[in-house]
Amino acid sequence: MDRSRPGLNPTHQALALLLAGAALLALAALLPVNVGALPRTLLAAAGAGTPSLTERAEDLLEREKLGPAALLLSTAQALAVPQAGQLAEAVAATAARTPAHVPWGGWDPMLEPLLPVVALSEPARSAPVFTVMLPERARRAVRTYLANSRSAGVQALLRTADVTLTASFTPARDAGGQPLDAIILMTALLYQGEHLSPALQRQLRGLAERAVARNDLGDLEAAYLDLVSLGSRLDWISLTELLRRTSGLGTLREYAHLARVAPDEFAVIYSAALLSGSADYVAAYLLTFGRSGLDDVGLALRLGQGALDVLVERQVPVNRSRDSGFGWGAEFALLHPATAVAFRWLGFFLAAFLLLRGAAGLVFRSGTLASGHGLTTAVLALLSGVVLILATEPFLLAAAPPSEFALRVLMPVLGSISDPASLTPTPPTFAMDTSTLLSIGLFALLQLGWFFLCLRKIAEISRSGLAPLVQLRLMENEENLFDGGLYLGIAGTAAALVLQVLGVIQPNLLAAYSSNLFGIVCVALIKIRHVRPFKRQLILAGQDAERAPAS
Repeated sequence: MDRSRPGLNPTHQALALLLAGAALLALAALLPVNVGALPRTLLAAAGAGTPSLTERAEDLLEREKLGPAALLLSTAQALAVPQAGQLAEAVAATAARTPAHVPWGGWDPMLEPLLPVVALSEPARSAPVFTVMLPERARRAVRTYLANSRSAGVQALLRTADVTLTASFTPARDAGGQPLDAIILMTALLYQGEHLSPALQRQLRGLAERAVARNDLGDLEAAYLDLVSLGSRLDWISLTELLRRTSGLGTLREYAHLARVAPDEFAVIYSAALLSGSADYVAAYLLTFGRSGLDDVGLALRLGQGALDVLVERQVPVNRSRDSGFGWGAEFALLHPATAVAFRWLGFFLAAFLLLRGAAGLVFRSGTLASGHGLTTAVLALLSGVVLILATEPFLLAAAPPSEFALRVLMPVLGSISDPASLTPTPPTFAMDTSTLLSIGLFALLQLGWFFLCLRKIAEISRSGLAPLVQLRLMENEENLFDGGLYLGIAGTAAALVLQVLGVIQPNLLAAYSSNLFGIVCVALIKIRHVRPFKRQLILAGQDAERAPAS
């Protein structure tokens, strides 16, 4: 029975389904959203209309914070931001107008005790604050200034100079204890000037009081080492701007680690911390994705603060291959990312169903068998949709590569000295490269084409008008065709293994044996879902034809 609408040509109906499916597929493919990644189009939409890197630097200059503005300028020049030239002129003009602020990165009342006693070798350049604190005259001036402080936290930090049990530093009161004495005084001065975030203040005070009570620096020593790493690279104002955004000792340790492992890129890291609404998220992102993540952060910095905030908040890499998309789609994906992904995947499944339904309509022009193929078309559409999703979601199954910036703790393990490979752990991975996914998709499409070839042959025999028993014999004659999916699957497996040996595709047995799997599924669907019911229909029709003359 033909269930098509009266008066509508089946061929035209099939073509309409094909056009609708193609349009829906294009809409779904152009929707700028990915699972486990951010398309570049979506990132650009997030950054539109938000403060740029140069605008934030100009704001810092207006607040007399020359050091942080200079770091943002260095980042803008490294990222080739168009407004970097104008910003360089503004930074140079500010430095010429207030040359005394250049070594310190700006002005702060906490610098008053240091100015009369510090003699800088290069007063026209930014000076790392820890280096400034090392001379005896500077330490004596800060100690005198802080001696009358009424802050319990400052006094607790100053008392840690009397602690004798240390691991990395020489005790501050011993010969060679100048570095520890300098970092204690620098930390206390930061605490006195309220340049630390509230959480960081509480944690440092607690560690200081515990260290004094136990006469052992303990965990406080690690915090001092982190401050040395940052203070050896940043001037006073730049350091204070970063520490205000540091939520605790964990984030302090992460930024100190990044300063050590990526010293040449630290200006970009620092700029991201200042531009983002959450310095913690920036550090977590860079530790997770390493240098590729640093490139993504640089891209977001060029696009604006909104782009950076979205990137570090979602903690996913950038899909740089997705440069196109609709503006309304980007806005919708920003507001409702999970819903946008659901719409995209649903669009793939519906598009595959419409395309397959239209193709089936062209195959079964008379509609004799088309009415029974709804379930088969739905199953094939589901499989095709999965292939489309895998082909367009490069980060769905791909595991993030090991981060070059990740914090690592070396632990002694038992292993064979003669076999160094035994000392290298190999974590399991479920990642698949693009060539593997494409080969799996190719095998699926080949089996899909063979499936429709078999359906066309069944429809051809059904429309022949011959006697049922003759049609039955013709169906038996096509057994090799119906089993052809298995032969095709075996050939695909052999071809994939050869390509893996030749190095054309990455070694992955899943890519090879998926061809066999698709062949088995194709033949099972053809013979169980279509050939067997049609043969049963022909057998019963033949029996009826034989009984008719007898009656």
